[in-house]
Amino acid sequence: MSTPNRVYIARLAGVAVFDPNGDQVGRVRDAVARIRPTQRPPEVVGLVAEMPMRRRIFLSINRITSIDPDAVVLGSGTLNLRRFSKRPNELLVLQELLDRRVQLDPGGQPGAVVDVAMERSRGGEWALSRVAVREQTSRLTRRGHLHQVDWDRVRGLSGIADNRGTANLLAVLEDMRPADLANALQDLPDARRNEVAAALDDERLADVLGELPERDQVEILAALDRERAADVLEEMDPDDAADLLNELPPPEQDVLLDLMEPDEADPVRQLLKYTSGTAGSVMTSEPVILPPDATVAEALARIREEQLSPAIAAQVFVTRAPMTTPTGRYLGIVHFQRLLREPPADLLGGIVINDIDPLRPTTPLPEITRRMATYDLVAMPVVDRNNRLVGAVTVDDVLDHSLPRDWRDRDAIPTPSGDDGSEPSAAAAGPAGGGSDG
Repeated sequence: MSTPNRVYIARLAGVAVFDPNGDQVGRVRDAVARIRPTQRPPEVVGLVAEMPMRRRIFLSINRITSIDPDAVVLGSGTLNLRRFSKRPNELLVLQELLDRRVQLDPGGQPGAVVDVAMERSRGGEWALSRVAVREQTSRLTRRGHLHQVDWDRVRGLSGIADNRGTANLLAVLEDMRPADLANALQDLPDARRNEVAAALDDERLADVLGELPERDQVEILAALDRERAADVLEEMDPDDAADLLNELPPPEQDVLLDLMEPDEADPVRQLLKYTSGTAGSVMTSEPVILPPDATVAEALARIREEQLSPAIAAQVFVTRAPMTTPTGRYLGIVHFQRLLREPPADLLGGIVINDIDPLRPTTPLPEITRRMATYDLVAMPVVDRNNRLVGAVTVDDVLDHSLPRDWRDRDAIPTPSGDDGSEPSAAAAGPAGGGSDG
């Protein structure tokens, strides 16, 4: 693979990074440039890659042997796993420059940055060289002209950015999983994070909030107007919405619940009544529920619905009417593997199993964990004293509430100093300068 001499950085976002053996180590999330005291464009010193467990590390530009639209390949050497931390004289190109309001010389035509190119000199040094700027226009039906100009023809690339848009940064983040997007938001300054979060649609923001630490969830929700906050809560799973509302003062909880649609607010109100650390407080009130006279084909169609999480879609709970919680009498459960083995026309009532006692809303979390581990289950039913199904506890609920409260906070994840826990060698630490490698 060959590396072009000019690369537009936004096009690298999400590209896989491979080690010399062809194993993927992460994905590109940004480029790091060092600001120089002269008027020369910033020097690109490396890329930021995101590894599993949301860890972002620095990859020195000197370690990279090839860059193309499909892959970034590293040369030999030990990979430094210390978490990336930006130094004061550095900038993150995508995070800090996309959507920045600038002016084009000559004439001072206003516009917004949509991409930045880095270019390699004959001596092998990479520097920011070209800027793609879209003109601002007052005509709502027409997009402004796109200019690709030299770095020194753009005013406003340095200094503190003013209030800016989010369209181009959102385009870069568009294909990320909610957990990865939540991780990217944590890297942004608070004001920028809230601005980008507010620009997401309600469903996308609801998914991302569920992946953020409680502190960030509350701050983003507080930055929205109350009507928008209520709309986002409606898009969240009831258990996630209840967890978030539990972080707010009771008067604010009541205001937001009153603004939600009654049929969306009612299950959340019910979940808020349960004691913390019990099955009632961690369960979802919207598992897959069908009557005993539903067919296997109907059950398979139901669990194929795209919005269902894997843990929820792994089984169907069979009850008497009504089919919403609290249901009629709980009859049992049918796992999806059993559904795959049965004729499509067979009825669920003929294949239901009920040999494992359901949980009660008051069952404590350690007991839930023990029983799920004992029976190798990904979900368990929760029934009330009248044997009505009120919800289901899934394995992701158990993990979420068993881990430390700050487990979603990247800064709380211990950072290894080397692959084997030892200090990395000097060669592995990347070039001098750039705390980018630390």
